[in-house]
Amino acid sequence: MTKSICRWGFLGAANIARKNWKAVRMSGNGVVAAVASRDVERAEAFIHDCSLECPPVITDEDGNAELTRPEAVGDYEALLQRDDIDAVYIAVPTSHRKKWVLAAAAAGKHVLAEKPFAVHADDAKEMVDACRDAGVNLMDGVMFDHSARLPELKHTLTDPNVFGDLKRIQTHFSFCGDDSFEEANIRAAADLEPHGALGDLGWYCIRFTLWAAGDRLPKMVSGQSIVRLDDGRVPGEFQGEMRFDDGLTAGFYCSFFSVNQQTATLSGNRGYVTLDDFVLPFNGSESSWQSHQHELFVDNCRWNFGKHSRQHGVTEHASGEADSQEVRMIRHFANQVLHHQTDSRASDIALKTQLVLDALRRSDADESRWVELETV
Repeated sequence: MTKSICRWGFLGAANIARKNWKAVRMSGNGVVAAVASRDVERAEAFIHDCSLECPPVITDEDGNAELTRPEAVGDYEALLQRDDIDAVYIAVPTSHRKKWVLAAAAAGKHVLAEKPFAVHADDAKEMVDACRDAGVNLMDGVMFDHSARLPELKHTLTDPNVFGDLKRIQTHFSFCGDDSFEEANIRAAADLEPHGALGDLGWYCIRFTLWAAGDRLPKMVSGQSIVRLDDGRVPGEFQGEMRFDDGLTAGFYCSFFSVNQQTATLSGNRGYVTLDDFVLPFNGSESSWQSHQHELFVDNCRWNFGKHSRQHGVTEHASGEADSQEVRMIRHFANQVLHHQTDSRASDIALKTQLVLDALRRSDADESRWVELETV
């Protein structure tokens, strides 16, 4: 008999885990059974705080709801060995992630891991192979991958009358850290998050580019750290370029030192498309995008640039509701677990994103020269 509830274990009590706690609650097919931290008191505090806002509930097949309380665990390995855990969400720093993904696979647990995926592509490939050999799913936590917006946006991009052929992709993801960011935030620490802004923000820019390009890898890339942190070892501000084998090009900018911006522009030969919130949708009940076919009219002394824009959207709440992208992610993953299905695209696209990131780091270390992608 197929189980109806996926029992989650959380490894790590990072802030982003709080959002996924609520996503599990809203998914309708999952419950958080345990939370592990190296400090059991921190795990207790995490459970306490999250339960106040979003109490964990188990619903039986008859629709009866029962309030439950996850167990706080002071050891990651102890959580992995529990029999009441089907899947784990791993929110430990990137430098520690490989160890615990491999341990989860060995324990037969399905894995949803935070991004960036790994320190190096070789590590990412080892993680993917270990999970496949163990027969468990592996996915990175890119929430917009699961938005209802992307399939509909694809219709716009494939409309020959509205968009035409894709020629250029440009993305930008940034926020401005406070005065204590470099000293206090792990994203500026090489021993914990060695990829800095490139891993934390650029990961989304790379991923959106790969999605728009049909999951194809670029042929070559060039990257440059504009600002470096932690004695020059961590990108704090980064720009990158990608070239594909059919003439498509893409560029992105990510930064810990620029105002909040999450924009994407996709340019075709007949029109272009813009998104103002491609990572985290603006608050509301609709995820939107705009298509543009502006026209320049010249007649002797008359020069008129006509604006022709259309608004598009799908019904989808920005966060914390049953149709939100992070809830869709959790629900989709749990469905795979509960029905003993595998999603090879999830681990494949995470590995491809890591390959691009690695190539960009190599280019950055070599005076931004164009480098070809390596495979693993």
